[in-house]
Amino acid sequence: MIEYVKGELVDVTPAFAVVDTGGVGYGLNISLNTYTAIQGKKEVRLYVFESIREDAYTLYGFAGKQERDMFLMLISVSGVGANTARMILSELTSAELCEVIVSGNERVLKGVKGIGMRTAQRIIVDLKDKVAASGLSQDVPESGMQAAQNVNNEVRDEAVGALTMLGFAPAPTAKVVAAILKENPDTPVEQVVKLALKQIK
Repeated sequence: MIEYVKGELVDVTPAFAVVDTGGVGYGLNISLNTYTAIQGKKEVRLYVFESIREDAYTLYGFAGKQERDMFLMLISVSGVGANTARMILSELTSAELCEVIVSGNERVLKGVKGIGMRTAQRIIVDLKDKVAASGLSQDVPESGMQAAQNVNNEVRDEAVGALTMLGFAPAPTAKVVAAILKENPDTPVEQVVKLALKQIK
């Protein structure tokens, strides 16, 4: 079992990294978050998950243990494969994903390419207790969790859904909407969307 690969970062793209360790080049599939973390570095250490099948042997690399832990949780859910898990972790950081799962925000998960409502619901149902028990959710800023829990869920979901349809990424959109509703809980959906459009970058 390979725990991690440490060495020279020979090549990197937003989805793939090659790390030279002792003259052997390891090719690892990575998420956008890991790409952001290692881009521009000469030496890296990537934590590894090995996917071994009859027809393929694939390595996945992660800049931190927390991201790998979240990846392992995701692929434990029925219907979520390694590539789907990597897609989720490309759109959401580990901390953001913890917040989404703990707060039960199905709409943000559904906004990830390839994730339908049933899969989003299954991820939340299967992982909510696991995330809480693992301690990973402790890395989520308390104010962020409180905002997600205290806002009007129906208005929040409708606003995030509308903004997602307009082409905005679900994770930052959800944060902006939650902040607006935390300040003004009675704001109607239309007004929330208008205010969010001014704030989303």
